[in-house]
Amino acid sequence: MSISVIPKIETLGPGEITSYQESRLQELLQYLQHHSPYYSRLFRENNTDISKIRKLTDLKHIPTTGKENLQASNMDFLCVEPGQIIDYITTSGTLGTPITFAVTDKDLDRLAYNEYLSFTTANGSPSDIYQLMVTMDRRFMAGLAYFLGIRKLGAAAVRVGPGNPELQIDSFNRFRPTSLVTVPSFLLKLIEYAAANGIRLNDTSVKSAFCIGEPIRNGNFELNTLGKQIVENWDIQLFSTYASTEMGAAFTECVHGCGGHHHPELLIVEFLDENENPVKPGEPGELTFTTLGIEGMPLLRFKSGDICCHYTEPCRCGRTTLRIGSLIGRKKQMIKYKGTTIYPPALYDILNDIRGIDNYIVEVFSNEIDTDEILIRVGTNLKGPEFEKTIKDHFRAKLRVAPRIEFSDPFLLEQLQYSDGSRKPRIFFDRRKDQV
Repeated sequence: MSISVIPKIETLGPGEITSYQESRLQELLQYLQHHSPYYSRLFRENNTDISKIRKLTDLKHIPTTGKENLQASNMDFLCVEPGQIIDYITTSGTLGTPITFAVTDKDLDRLAYNEYLSFTTANGSPSDIYQLMVTMDRRFMAGLAYFLGIRKLGAAAVRVGPGNPELQIDSFNRFRPTSLVTVPSFLLKLIEYAAANGIRLNDTSVKSAFCIGEPIRNGNFELNTLGKQIVENWDIQLFSTYASTEMGAAFTECVHGCGGHHHPELLIVEFLDENENPVKPGEPGELTFTTLGIEGMPLLRFKSGDICCHYTEPCRCGRTTLRIGSLIGRKKQMIKYKGTTIYPPALYDILNDIRGIDNYIVEVFSNEIDTDEILIRVGTNLKGPEFEKTIKDHFRAKLRVAPRIEFSDPFLLEQLQYSDGSRKPRIFFDRRKDQV
């Protein structure tokens, strides 16, 4: 990648980046004081004098905000008049009631800039053709964001949407896309369809894929089971991304594949332990962010609920900004099972590595003594004690414990994954008493 396409701020030293963000923080605090019913109330109730919040380290004096605050006081976060709203977006509701975000024209420009950065971080150029295999309807941010970013990049978009392998392959032949934007697990279905129909995916024009919604790397930046299964069957480069509706921004890895790059002109980020103290680079912490440049519903010290590690050494691509590793798990989804702490992604990685499993659902519930129990409903045509033992042996080898296994029809499980009208398959169901 040429250094000329990297914004100057992403090549500056840490002190210069901090100075820039501290000046933007002052602007944000003033804006929230005057325009946000929620934050002006928060400042007042906590006797917060925003004039004394001068440094990034001073942020610790402001209480954090969580999803529960957004759910309880959703429209109190709105900072503009209704006439300025251009689009309404909602979160997927994975961890509770979906949250509405009102977006202005300026916010859409920021969203386009963010995804433009995502594509250029991964060596995208105006000559690329991106096949969008994600939805642009149903109040979903990701599809819209990627389309706006492609437009700003000057590249072409093929808006196919999710699912339908036959239509995806037809679009390969008609439009010759160079890159895909997709949930990575769908690529396995595409590979399976191609194999069944004598289609050689390596002969297509597709050279890379932007993977959203699911991790494709382990903590050491190597491809996880899902990522390996894709590249073993299709010679394409995978780019990992991490994003959320709440931050209206994304962390996307470059060609060196060593973490998603932070764009400091869009976000101030903190990584906090359970006591809300900063963790050191390389240590797990909850990603907590403050949005910069958002007009409609900006957020201050918002706790994402996502646990990951961050890294501060400069990248070979020329960027000096911090990078985040793969998502370890969501704080509310942590499972304490037979003395072992488990996050759902560790379960998914094992299940994805077992041949014969078509799909699955992980259920967690409280037993009679109020400790966590795990039931994995496996969609497969290979049923019986021997296959159950194979599955449990994989879990014991990797996690030292084996959950309960229940076999099911793959079609019925797929219906359950989308039973609540979700925009992406739901594979984790938390039925514990404190989550109901």
